[in-house]
Amino acid sequence: AKGVNNISKKIPGEQLQHEIIRLVSELETSDKEEIVHLKELEIFRKEFLGNVSHELKTPIFTIQGYVHTLLEGGIEDQDINLLYLQKAAKSIDRLISIVDDLESISKLEAGELILEHRTFDINELLHDVIESRELKARESMVALTVDNSLNDHHYVYADKDRIRQVIVNLLVNSIKYGKRGGHTH
Repeated sequence: AKGVNNISKKIPGEQLQHEIIRLVSELETSDKEEIVHLKELEIFRKEFLGNVSHELKTPIFTIQGYVHTLLEGGIEDQDINLLYLQKAAKSIDRLISIVDDLESISKLEAGELILEHRTFDINELLHDVIESRELKARESMVALTVDNSLNDHHYVYADKDRIRQVIVNLLVNSIKYGKRGGHTH
């Protein structure tokens, strides 16, 4: 009200009426844009939660399968017991990575994300990520292959977790949105 009083002292009656109508119109437009934006954010939030739950289910079900196989007698089979424990451990590492990603998103939104650069073998990371996605790729009938020249060691200085995130996102998208029976190289 104080602001309107100041306006009314500076602007004559008819001009004041036009100015008020203009301000109300701007507010209505702004409110409509904000509502559209909030609806878009709600859709994004729902998709994000769906993706997170899907990402969590994959390693959980993988671990569950390995553990049940071991409990049902596989632990006695020297050919599979160590292999299944190693694969379960990798799936646990994947779960930890997903939780870390969620924490990073939270830090990014709060402006607190700090990159942690270190030297690592990018090819080893690539092979680990591909191995973690092989089951899902097979289910979607998408073949994952790596160029043989990538068996050499190639060291980079970067934030390994962020690079992992990028590679995982690329693979997940190629599996999810690629054609059934397709190929990701």
